[in-house]
Amino acid sequence: MPIALDFFVHYAYGILFLWVLVEQLGVPVPSVPLLIAAGTLTATHRIHAIPAMFAILLACAVSDSVWYFAGVRYGARVVKLVCRLSMEASACVKKTESSFGKHGSTTLLFAKFIPGLSTVAPPIAGQTGMSYGRFLFFDLVGSLIWSSAYVFGGRFFGDIAKRYSPFFHFLGHFGVLLFAAAIVFFVLRRIWRQREFLKNLKDAGITGPELNEMLLASEENHTRAPFIVDLRHPLDYLPDPRVLPGAIRISPTELEKHCDLLPRDTDVILYCTCPNDETSGTLAQRLQKLGVHRVRPLRGGFEGWRDAGLPLVEYDATKPHETAPELVEAAAA
Repeated sequence: MPIALDFFVHYAYGILFLWVLVEQLGVPVPSVPLLIAAGTLTATHRIHAIPAMFAILLACAVSDSVWYFAGVRYGARVVKLVCRLSMEASACVKKTESSFGKHGSTTLLFAKFIPGLSTVAPPIAGQTGMSYGRFLFFDLVGSLIWSSAYVFGGRFFGDIAKRYSPFFHFLGHFGVLLFAAAIVFFVLRRIWRQREFLKNLKDAGITGPELNEMLLASEENHTRAPFIVDLRHPLDYLPDPRVLPGAIRISPTELEKHCDLLPRDTDVILYCTCPNDETSGTLAQRLQKLGVHRVRPLRGGFEGWRDAGLPLVEYDATKPHETAPELVEAAAA
């Protein structure tokens, strides 16, 4: 057996445990190819499926428990840290918070299949007050479903590949090289996507001082103020429920759904609390494609505005918004 393949087979369970553990702790390395490879090699009976599955589940339980208890103790701060580690634009906290709001603990059953949900689901489960026993049960079941899909999918492929004898010889000589190349491509692609997103955000966004000047000018000249939308999830209101002056609270889904009611004669400013302003930046791009051309994300989001010492006000949901009352009513319906 070629050296590379022999090394993997000899240390398979330890490699699986450490690799999955590192990935689930937030390092942006893909474990799916390794799970498929392990499943493929179970067809040779040099690796056994049950110990492999145990190693994977143990790694998931350890890493996810670490993030769960970090979420219990540190709340939103650790969620944002996980988002930054993931380098995945779709990993923003909003996606997971919305999923927990709709599906509750059953989110953990499918979280590992969805980029963005997998990494931040454990700390958000801790942040929301889910009991550890309930979390661990659903997390282990979800991990079992996720790992089984790839390990036994690889086993199916391995059973077919056994009929072609040179396959495992090729895998031994070139498998490690191909796997390393796939990881490098995966990481570089994520970095490139993140850099492109940040560049577009910088070009299209508005800073806190610029927005504050616009608000002061509109008040002084009695002109229409920018239409400001607070995209934060209700969990994000807990540390600080205040909003920017004149802002209204609308979820990203509702805002996109009713985008035809957005004003076209003034700037629409979006803000959130996501790392790198991902929710507001991504939604601004989608709204522009839908014809809302004067929409801009607030660079630095709510925290950047607050930390700059700019004015914040208490939110009054009963006060009608003069710029787009139809939108406010439709979003609240």
